[in-house]
Amino acid sequence: MQILVIEDEQRVAELIHKGLTELGFQVTLAYDGEMGKKLALSKSFDLILMDLILPKINGIDLCKEIRLSLPNIPIIMLTALGTTDDKIEGFDAGANDYLVKPFDFRELHARIRALINRNQALNNTFSQGFILRFADLEMNLETKMVQRNNEPVNLTPKEFRLLEYMMGNSERVLSRTEIAEKVWDTFDSGTNFIDVYINYLRKKIDKNHSVKLIHTKPGMGFIFKEG
Repeated sequence: MQILVIEDEQRVAELIHKGLTELGFQVTLAYDGEMGKKLALSKSFDLILMDLILPKINGIDLCKEIRLSLPNIPIIMLTALGTTDDKIEGFDAGANDYLVKPFDFRELHARIRALINRNQALNNTFSQGFILRFADLEMNLETKMVQRNNEPVNLTPKEFRLLEYMMGNSERVLSRTEIAEKVWDTFDSGTNFIDVYINYLRKKIDKNHSVKLIHTKPGMGFIFKEG
């Protein structure tokens, strides 16, 4: 497995390189956003780790630019900025996961494994042209198109992934912890970023429809069901 690490702190980059290499990964290092972008777009990687604060091109802009050419590559942001707003900004830029420094290397490894495994499973699903349908809502996993009552719904990558998981687990109460682990590949459900994204999704999926699909179960989580 090929991993690109974009980190301007040389000591941190080398520690990550050493740890991942010992686990059997092949690791390429870049020390600024410009070099990271060049490598990401010129070589084939299975996953990208990037710092948020980088010279030349910052992590937010870099993530957006990489996403335009590589919409499906797993990206984990590593940063000392850990507020809910910081995480939402990272997810909106296209990051799949967000790990706050300092972090336990075992947790980083677990998140890498989870992301790579999910991406491989997702690619297998895409190759089948799989379509999810629930009530009058339709999601095409291959074209990334979503429509309700034949009207298009424009979603961000993270909103798409959240809706995909909820549709695939309809009629079942989903806790915030489960959503954090399965959609964000993170074990942190202590901040309210999940509720923020649920509200984003509600505005796009349910706002103009009399029949609501996303429901809150107080003290338990959320459920995707008709009515």
